[in-house]
Amino acid sequence: MAEAIFGEVLTAMVTPFNDDGSLNLDGARKLASYLVDHGSDGLVVCGTTGESPVLSHDEKLALFEAVTGEVGGRAKVVAGTGTYNTAESIELTKEAGGLGVDGCLLVTPYYSKPPQNALLAHFSVIADATTVPLMLYDIPGRTGMRIERPTMVELAGHPNIVAAKDAVGNALETAKLRCDLDAAGHHDFALYSGDDLMLMPHLGGGVVGVVSVCSHLIGPQLKQIISAYNDGKNDEAMRIYLECLPLMNTIMGLTTSPIPIKAAAAMIGLDVGGLRLPLVAATEDQSRTIRSALEDLGLL
Repeated sequence: MAEAIFGEVLTAMVTPFNDDGSLNLDGARKLASYLVDHGSDGLVVCGTTGESPVLSHDEKLALFEAVTGEVGGRAKVVAGTGTYNTAESIELTKEAGGLGVDGCLLVTPYYSKPPQNALLAHFSVIADATTVPLMLYDIPGRTGMRIERPTMVELAGHPNIVAAKDAVGNALETAKLRCDLDAAGHHDFALYSGDDLMLMPHLGGGVVGVVSVCSHLIGPQLKQIISAYNDGKNDEAMRIYLECLPLMNTIMGLTTSPIPIKAAAAMIGLDVGGLRLPLVAATEDQSRTIRSALEDLGLL
């Protein structure tokens, strides 16, 4: 079975902003430290939850440097360096590697919807340009294009491509991918769940961990779910999962992420600030729903 090379619970970290919308690097350092102290084995910086589309190249590098400086050595730091621009992705990946990150996350190019042979070329040329371990991010709901299983299996043969974040939303497809990877001899290629709500089904499909949004709030519980499952205590894993499910459903399903998690994080006292347009803060009704879900789980 593949190892959890980046840890079992990785938080897809929100990006803290100041009141004027500027980047809050001190807040990012404090948040990173908090998350590592509360169940996270690793952090994904400048991913979807980190509002990567509205961060400049220099802001991303500043975040990579700040978070690595704060928790490097205590937790894995995975830098979100994938964009819909291959040349920019190469440059950002190389620069992130120079800052000492443990890995880079490469999302499927969005909007342009490249076909499978183009995806193969895109990811391969980035991997050729770096020695940093890479995690591919398959999230067709946001990008409009899936990394099909044969493409993923071929990419898994590249020595620098070591893992995938699976946000396809189909546990059977995850299991089929694990089967195809093993059949091709890629037993060490690690699959991570990219969807909190799918954690238990994904564990059954062969993932080694989760890249989580809700771990801002329930990192220890997610760690307990994975540990119990790995120890063969499936009833215990399911009990904790079901306890957390209503909150996860609220955070991941109420409106576009990361709007709910930023509201929830602020409610539990984390200094994360607001969101940058085109995203806006949770409405009053949404905030009441989020607060109720936090209270039901005893987090407020």
